[in-house]
Amino acid sequence: MAGAIIENMSTRKLCIVGGILLVFQVIAFLVGGLIAPSPTTAVPYMSVKCIDVRKNHHKTKWLMPWGPNHCKKLKDFDEAVSRQIEANDIVFAVHVPLPTKEMSPWFQFMLFIMQLDIAFKMDNDLKENAEITLDVSLAYRDDTFSDWEEIAHAIENRKLKCTFGSPKTLESEGRHYDCDFLPFMEIGSVAHKYYLINIRLPVNERKGINVGIGEIKDIRLVGIHQNGGFTKVWFAMKTFLTPSILIIMVWYWRRITLMTRAPVLLEKVIFALGISMTFINIPVEWFSIGFDWTWMLLFGDIRQGIFYAMLLSFWIIFCGEHMMDQSERNRLSGYWKQVGPIAVGSFCLFIFDMCERGVQLKNPFYSIWTTEVGTELAMAFIIVAGICLCLYFLFLCFMVFQVFRNISGKQSSLPAMSKARRLHYEGLIFRFKFLMLITLACAAMTVIFFIVSQVTEGHWKWGDITIQVNSAFFTGIYGMWNLYVFALMFLYAPSHKNYGEDQSNGDLGVNSGEELQLTTTITHVDGPTEVYKLARKEAQE
Repeated sequence: MAGAIIENMSTRKLCIVGGILLVFQVIAFLVGGLIAPSPTTAVPYMSVKCIDVRKNHHKTKWLMPWGPNHCKKLKDFDEAVSRQIEANDIVFAVHVPLPTKEMSPWFQFMLFIMQLDIAFKMDNDLKENAEITLDVSLAYRDDTFSDWEEIAHAIENRKLKCTFGSPKTLESEGRHYDCDFLPFMEIGSVAHKYYLINIRLPVNERKGINVGIGEIKDIRLVGIHQNGGFTKVWFAMKTFLTPSILIIMVWYWRRITLMTRAPVLLEKVIFALGISMTFINIPVEWFSIGFDWTWMLLFGDIRQGIFYAMLLSFWIIFCGEHMMDQSERNRLSGYWKQVGPIAVGSFCLFIFDMCERGVQLKNPFYSIWTTEVGTELAMAFIIVAGICLCLYFLFLCFMVFQVFRNISGKQSSLPAMSKARRLHYEGLIFRFKFLMLITLACAAMTVIFFIVSQVTEGHWKWGDITIQVNSAFFTGIYGMWNLYVFALMFLYAPSHKNYGEDQSNGDLGVNSGEELQLTTTITHVDGPTEVYKLARKEAQE
């Protein structure tokens, strides 16, 4: 009877395979920690207050904060008052990047957050639950001589959440409020060298637009983009891992098709997991270097969602197929209670992502969190997804507990077997427990490294060596799940060895009654794996 490779592999060979995978895992962490720079860079920008006294402001020309054609500037709003310049004639201009620098497609995306410097003034106090209206425009060009081309224009509202640490008295005038950062803009590609942002704060007292928002002194932006050096390392990893997983996936499925039986559910799920991993690995990001594909962030989220949904489904089915009970589980419909929450949670997160990044494909200034309805809708999707995730982990923990309890119970029948057969099945059970522990270790490593990357400063210094913790987290965890999928397809591929048919019962020291006990559920040579057969027979007894 032919089993999986893990069932016929000696402990020594299994340790060798594990050692090789561990070496590649360490390399994956070192690539990010020692070679790649920090994943992202944050660049602060201070807006320049420009004067624009013409009508239909956003339809005329773009105002540059510096350069040969820079705008007429204001030092502060006191100057505007003395020169009788109205608020509607002031434009806050930001040029991206800073002078003498260029943006690059290797930066992959740009995310901007806004901070307002609001001063306290007795006759212009900040109202509670104040809302600011922004008239924003974004343009680009690829040299310093061409005209600016508009990318997007929108009128957006943002709620101000500010606190004032001093008593609101005359002595406190001029002190600044402590305001939260506001989401401003996100675009999924950096296809051009130069970007220009013009921000207006239109005032209309009759309609209550930008009234009661305090005395705004300055507008600051913080631009976050992916580092080009990290992007190159990330692309290189994807390019290397894609053929690796693809080759083992083709090899795995070829082994299954050579069997005289149809593939069992666990084999199909492992193959589907390999497909989802390959879907993530395919380095389509290389095309973003030459094309303005703003949908790459959304596409990346969808790819990750498919993989994680497939991974969670695999864990449930893997435990169920080793449950050692009388239930017939070799079909997907038998897992609808456990897989259902995964599907619902994934769908909720997909809808949430489409409401956020899907809309940003047309309007990069949009944020679902800026309105009460949008916030409630987003929170509803996230809460439902969280509930589904909790239900899933309750199911998973219960099934893992049942599997280990049943295995411990079945081990009591092993002493009645011959020595060779007992050692064989003890090895099978050990390897199953080993794989379960490796799965838990991978999940724990993901959580631990995520927490470490959030609480550390981003890098560690050991003498002259600098380790980029965040980069090591990304490359290490990405490599780890690739190695996990690789190991699954290798260890659970059908073995070419025919244990029990190449050796006689006499060689194994097994009597006919014991052989009948262990092989009653086998219908043909290429039947279920040996752990599965042992489990089914023990359950029937």
